[in-house]
Amino acid sequence: MRMKSFMTMTMAAMAFVFSVCSCGSDDDEPEVAVAAQVEGSYTGNEIFIVDSEESSNETKTYDFAKVSDVSVDLTIPEVGMGMMTIPSITVKGIALTKEGNIIKGSVDTYEGTVKGADGSDKAYTVSGFTALFSDKTVVVTYSLKYGRMPFPFAGQFTGTRN
Repeated sequence: MRMKSFMTMTMAAMAFVFSVCSCGSDDDEPEVAVAAQVEGSYTGNEIFIVDSEESSNETKTYDFAKVSDVSVDLTIPEVGMGMMTIPSITVKGIALTKEGNIIKGSVDTYEGTVKGADGSDKAYTVSGFTALFSDKTVVVTYSLKYGRMPFPFAGQFTGTRN
């Protein structure tokens, strides 16, 4: 009889112990893809420098579109006026990496074609592209060679997510 009582008490104690023990949450929230963290429109100051001289300093909006979980495309708005206009251009396949709270996007070289102010196709090359995202801010730097212009443009943009 004592053995039955001992077993019953042991089972009750084990049931009590297992019912009050909690386990750590294995259901951690999945991290949002880096591209989803940076996609959107950013408005801020864009500076274009040609041959060491500032040629444009304006408020512009840069649009980042998610392509995959780890890459985005960027539309850089047009700059200039009249026949001296560089139309909006796209930089595709910007690879993203994350370190701490900083997300970095980079492209060594991207080549594309757009319709120029005169309606003809113009080739462009974006090189040395870097975008640094922190909270709701982005800093973008790149070099742009447009058409047959003799000098590349150095583009700099600092903006805040809209």
